[in-house]
Amino acid sequence: MPDRQLAVFPAYRDNPYLNLMLLAPRARGWDVLESLRTEVLEQHLARLGSGDVFHMQWTAPIVQRADDAAEARARLDRFRSAVDGARGRGARLVWTVHNVLPHDARHLELELELNRYLAGAADVVHVMNVATAEAVAEHYAIDPATVEHVPHPSYQGVHPDTVTRADARASFGLDDADLAVLAFGQMRPYKGLDVLVDAVRRLPAERRPVLLLAGRTTADDRATIDGLLADGTLGDVRAVREHDHVHDGEVQRWFRAADVAVFPYRRVLNSGSLHLAASFGLPAVLPAEPHLLAEFGDEPWIRWFDTAQPAASIAALLGDGAVVHDGPSRDEGARTAAAFSRRLAPFPVSRRYADLLDEVASSA
Repeated sequence: MPDRQLAVFPAYRDNPYLNLMLLAPRARGWDVLESLRTEVLEQHLARLGSGDVFHMQWTAPIVQRADDAAEARARLDRFRSAVDGARGRGARLVWTVHNVLPHDARHLELELELNRYLAGAADVVHVMNVATAEAVAEHYAIDPATVEHVPHPSYQGVHPDTVTRADARASFGLDDADLAVLAFGQMRPYKGLDVLVDAVRRLPAERRPVLLLAGRTTADDRATIDGLLADGTLGDVRAVREHDHVHDGEVQRWFRAADVAVFPYRRVLNSGSLHLAASFGLPAVLPAEPHLLAEFGDEPWIRWFDTAQPAASIAALLGDGAVVHDGPSRDEGARTAAAFSRRLAPFPVSRRYADLLDEVASSA
């Protein structure tokens, strides 16, 4: 059988999620056409026909990169024309809903139009959160008949894991008594770092809190974080920071040093960093949003903060030794997180994705 073509856009080559998901399709002989620019995507779409698949991943590059509304409209129209042409020749369309809407969307109405188009045109809408349709319902409708749930894979076995907890903590100058609170990943306003800093400030001094902050940060956002941490009216917050991409070999150091990972997001549908925490057996704190509870509510290594009073709720959780797994309960938290990670090991999840592609391609 000749190689089937799978056009993927945008194909970020440094994105671990995408690389893991494509393992099994590549092994089954799919010819993966990767593109980052819409001009290249149009060339790839022009090559697709019956038995081929276009997989739309993140939507932001279509209209959000336009300088003004007129350019955004032109980009959206060209994209639709190219996709419709491929579909007219028998190619199938799969769309993964990564976010309810792109973070910090500029051309919101056109973004909504794009999302509605994809929801209506897709042969399969791939979701990683079982409650995605409900989460996006105020913006657009997804036909339940098109929805396929394949969860986000864990990072089990992906990153080096040779550093001990003691060595990792020593590398950051942490003592055994310090409470190390990790926020890992790109540092952007929607991720609620102001809430996390406020929560840590509320902890009693005897808890000895230390923030571990690691991830790419724009110059403007770094200035904002500098101000949050050194607010003279509230007192400084002790923090260890890395405002750049953390290389694979260094990821283990941050997660092994931490007592808990906190995700104080204002809005989030899926989080790769949560799965990274599980891969290192690290307990986590998430917002008690209905769609997150639907996907992860039964996981004992995850605790939930009240989104109506986030800082106070996070502070209360961090002040509870059972949440951050002090002493004997640490092993139980690590065990249940690691079990979750094994259930979602990368290659089995990738096989489920490959099965989905095989099924949708065969329906052409």
